[in-house]
Amino acid sequence: MVELRAKTPCAGLLPITVGNLTLCEVDPAVMTSLAPYQGQSKALSDALGTAHGLRWPAPNRSHTKAGARVIWFGREMALLTGVAPDPALFEHAALTDQSDGWAVVRLEGNGGEDVLARLCPVDLRASVFKRGHTLRCELKHMAVSVTRLGPKTFQVMVFRSLAETLVEEVKTAMEAVEARG
Repeated sequence: MVELRAKTPCAGLLPITVGNLTLCEVDPAVMTSLAPYQGQSKALSDALGTAHGLRWPAPNRSHTKAGARVIWFGREMALLTGVAPDPALFEHAALTDQSDGWAVVRLEGNGGEDVLARLCPVDLRASVFKRGHTLRCELKHMAVSVTRLGPKTFQVMVFRSLAETLVEEVKTAMEAVEARG
């Protein structure tokens, strides 16, 4: 009999280290999209604060507290990661489990901005894109979410089906930055 086992999106692909840059997979455990019902944005933000100690993110921002993170994910949309949503949130928003739909990787080290500059058509320098800033953009031909977690750390999310392509593109850019170094 065949034994089926769950795999992470980047199983067997990561971690990768090139020079002082590392690309590793992150398992946020639970990922839930939040879309407030009409007229419920303020109530949802209040409920999010009460339940998880987080506030509704402004466009291109994210907030973190005690292992939970809420990421701006588009107009009237956010992604709650790291914790199961409190039942109080269901009263104010449509919640959809996204846990198996995304590959989440972390790029760490000196030169991470240079790696992403080769792949994304946006300015991710620390002077412009500070900790907690997030955006949706293209990485090569893929739609991604990029969030700055720290001075030399980025989180990149892509649809699960594109995990292998993401790893290959980032690895190639890491090697190019290291070769230039």
